[in-house]
Amino acid sequence: MNFLVRQNKKVNLFEPLIISFFWILLFALPILIGQSNNRINWNMVFRVWKDQYIPLLLLFVVNRFVLLPFLFFRNKRVWYIISAVSLIAIISLGSWYYHPKVAAQREMVISHRVAPQPLPPRFEGKGFALPPRQRPLPPPIPPYVNLLILSVLMVGFDTGLKTSVRWAKTEQERIRLEKENVENQLAFLRNQVSPHFFMNTLNNIHALVDISSDKAKDAIITLSRMMRYLLYETGKGSTPLKKEVEFIESYVNLMKLRVSDKVKIDLELPENIPDKSIPPLLFTSFIENTFKHGVSYLEDSCIFIRLSLEEQNLILEVKNKKIAGNRPDEQSGIGIENSRKRLDLLYKSNYSLDIQDTEEFFIVKVTVPL
Repeated sequence: MNFLVRQNKKVNLFEPLIISFFWILLFALPILIGQSNNRINWNMVFRVWKDQYIPLLLLFVVNRFVLLPFLFFRNKRVWYIISAVSLIAIISLGSWYYHPKVAAQREMVISHRVAPQPLPPRFEGKGFALPPRQRPLPPPIPPYVNLLILSVLMVGFDTGLKTSVRWAKTEQERIRLEKENVENQLAFLRNQVSPHFFMNTLNNIHALVDISSDKAKDAIITLSRMMRYLLYETGKGSTPLKKEVEFIESYVNLMKLRVSDKVKIDLELPENIPDKSIPPLLFTSFIENTFKHGVSYLEDSCIFIRLSLEEQNLILEVKNKKIAGNRPDEQSGIGIENSRKRLDLLYKSNYSLDIQDTEEFFIVKVTVPL
């Protein structure tokens, strides 16, 4: 979330910086061009500012604060185009009407001040020759044409910039909402695991009270340690892998207290646990279902649980013998489905879940990246 906040601040700063740089560069351009003999022709600079940049600035303000918010971004694009074109046409026509009068007055003042003087003849060998006819310079681009071009470019630039910034903010908001939605779904699925596990464990301890009070006391101590983990660790987005392995080991030891010698439980855990983090209670549903449907008090049964590390992957394999009469119920199916949804939200397509339902065994293999 902090990353999204920083990105939003960058977007908010980007737009005013670009606009400020654009107008500073535009107003500084006549100063750079108007230098002659290391002096600035301020009359020319002020004339460009007054005749071209002030109308351009007015057009920018109207486009940004009136046309864009009230027409363009309200899906009135046709009216926006008509309004923008009309405004550009009015400003250009005003410049076309205004500048000939100013130019005529300026030419009249210059003609009264300085009379044109003929060029002196050139000396060529034995006599004098008339100076060559100078090629006339091309006429400068009329100011109203410059204003028209700048107006079109400025409106296009401002509209594109505003649209890009608005799209970036919308995209960031979409990402924020998606992240919040994923976090809410994960919290919902995780909270479904904890009460279900707590209820089953209490039922196990209740059964132990009549069998062995000492085992029941050990089970309560183990349960308190596990509940501490559920309360203080599972509310976070991730938990150290070592603590999750300890939780799995405590859970299996707690289950061993209530089963008979006819149930063979094989638990394999990694000896060297890396300093990595995983989402809490990631494998609880799979292990819980194994004990729920793989334990029999009348016949021999077996449960195999192995947690291993291979390269950069964490692999859980659970296998239980199918017991006649222990048919998967609706709640079991919901638990597996919730685990699948949680894996989808956490890892998208970067995990694998392989479920094999044979005549004799039910096998689950989950592989997630570390």
